[in-house]
Amino acid sequence: MNNRYTLRRYLTGAVAARTGDEMSGPALMLAGFALAGSTTAASSLLAGITVSAAVGGPLLGAFLDRAVRPGRLLAWALALYATGLGVILAGLARLPFPVTIVIAVATGLLGPALSGGWTAQLPRVATGDRLPRANALDAMTFSAASLAGPALAGGVAVALGASTAVVVSLTLIALALPAAWTLPGRPGPARGVRATSVLHDLAAGTRVILGRPALARATLTSVISCVAQGMVTACLPLLGERVLGGAGRGALLLSCAAVSALLATTALARFPRAAAPDAIIWAGALVQSAAWALAVGGHPAALVAAFLLAGIGEGPQLAALFAVRHREAPAHLRGQIFTTGASLKITAFALGAATAGPLASRSLSCSLTLAAITALLAALAFSVIPASGRVSGGLRVSP
Repeated sequence: MNNRYTLRRYLTGAVAARTGDEMSGPALMLAGFALAGSTTAASSLLAGITVSAAVGGPLLGAFLDRAVRPGRLLAWALALYATGLGVILAGLARLPFPVTIVIAVATGLLGPALSGGWTAQLPRVATGDRLPRANALDAMTFSAASLAGPALAGGVAVALGASTAVVVSLTLIALALPAAWTLPGRPGPARGVRATSVLHDLAAGTRVILGRPALARATLTSVISCVAQGMVTACLPLLGERVLGGAGRGALLLSCAAVSALLATTALARFPRAAAPDAIIWAGALVQSAAWALAVGGHPAALVAAFLLAGIGEGPQLAALFAVRHREAPAHLRGQIFTTGASLKITAFALGAATAGPLASRSLSCSLTLAAITALLAALAFSVIPASGRVSGGLRVSP
């Protein structure tokens, strides 16, 4: 570990990058809604920049695992992602909408860099007994970003326009470049890199995710939870317009969830061993299901309460997911497992948004009900995979 690289620098860079990322989705969706005038177009733009993560995440993770200085590769990915946001914004005003969607899909290949790619580097910054607390603090950066990002997107969109909100989001991502570039490297290539190909590493990472029960069920539950979250996010412009008095105000509901998520994750950071992370994951899905069921009525007070409740489930669930990944992932495959997990979640979010966008324009209550059912299925999916396992693919599967 590079002792000159502090956890504070890591967290500062993570907050900037993730705030820009959390801001970019609502900002792009509001920009698409303003220019195209439909929820379907707005949700299609959001889905476009997220759906391709399933392809980009595993490849990015494999290259991060093979890099002697993974931080520099991460910084290039952030720079290209920020550039892509700028090109999308320019394309909304000058290019046919299908072309802009293609650009969004290409940009989305690098999306996992802002989540899993960054978190995979944490054990080089905080080692040993410092890791559980650092892991909870890292999860808090997502909650902080979820609080600040949508609030900035909605506030800037109302005050200065949705296009300006996109510019602010890509600027925040660019501000994280120095922290990413200087992340600690490794003394030499990761174990097995010289003897194996990228395809071999991809296969090995997949075997670990599928072969270790704790990791597999945590991944499955979190992915299905993200489908529900995408469904709700696609409803935000219409919720803002019909219930809160303006499309831009819908994005502010995400900040309600982020407030409670931040508070809940802060409590977890103080007592990181108070509950088993595996139990927190499925319990978090149940809480989210109850939250989206509460939102179905569409009353302003109920909506705020629903998003506050959802954050209580989302924040600790994310911290617990990171704890399981750090615990289960072999060191030489950690980057790939984190980015693959992130890419699956991002893609699941995109599918949820794409599904709910057209449905929301017909019935908001049906979309929110579907989100509640999906989150309940996420909790039930946890029990589908048994807690113990056998040796798979030459790797010992931990119970």
